[in-house]
Amino acid sequence: MSDTQKDPWARFRSATRARIALGRSGDALPTKALLEFQLAHARARDAVHSAVDFDRLAADLSPLECLRVHSAAPDRPTYLRRPDLGRRLDPASAAGLPAGEWDLLFVIADGLSAAAVQVNAAPLVHACVARLGHLRIGPVVLAGQARVALGDEVASAMGARLVALLVGERPGLSAADSLGVYLTWDPKPGRADSERNCISNVHAGGLSIQTAADKLCWLATEAARLKLTGVALKEDAPSLAGPDNDKKQLTDRS
Repeated sequence: MSDTQKDPWARFRSATRARIALGRSGDALPTKALLEFQLAHARARDAVHSAVDFDRLAADLSPLECLRVHSAAPDRPTYLRRPDLGRRLDPASAAGLPAGEWDLLFVIADGLSAAAVQVNAAPLVHACVARLGHLRIGPVVLAGQARVALGDEVASAMGARLVALLVGERPGLSAADSLGVYLTWDPKPGRADSERNCISNVHAGGLSIQTAADKLCWLATEAARLKLTGVALKEDAPSLAGPDNDKKQLTDRS
């Protein structure tokens, strides 16, 4: 008897990390499946409530210059209850930002997964900087208790034409360390999500750092050439095809 005949769900499980056909033990899940579910749930909660070690992140980003800012959310509980405060800079941070003329600014926000930022942000920034020598790149901004729209206010204050905001994505039960990247041309407060390009699912089991860097650098170069991002900027780069692109791909969403 073939494996498919023994377990007709096996081929589906091999194609997804979703929990399907887990079986049962009496009227409950088998112990192994239940424990794996509880572990995934615990990892997701830890990712949301843990704090990014920004000192370590700054060291990982060396020799790149780093700046620190904080949102208007004073602490984690407030950040989780008040998403609007995570989209705005606190006055002290806004006053301390240096103005310049930059083609691109990287902002790293803790978002909803400290693990995603701690593991993936620095390697992705380094990979992009190595590919974008033709652009003037400003200091890397490390933002605490921050959401996507905070990058618009930061980049506008610093005079950047383009901002790439890296943020810890909301963790799920299959990945608690997924990083997202939001690219916005002419950033300023009030930008709509439709005016951004998003690369999601950057983590060890999803989109690789190198493939994400290829995508982001292609988009940044085209954004600078066309002077736009969002729904009007579509990826059209056959050379970016990679072994993991069929699993995780670029989306134009918020």
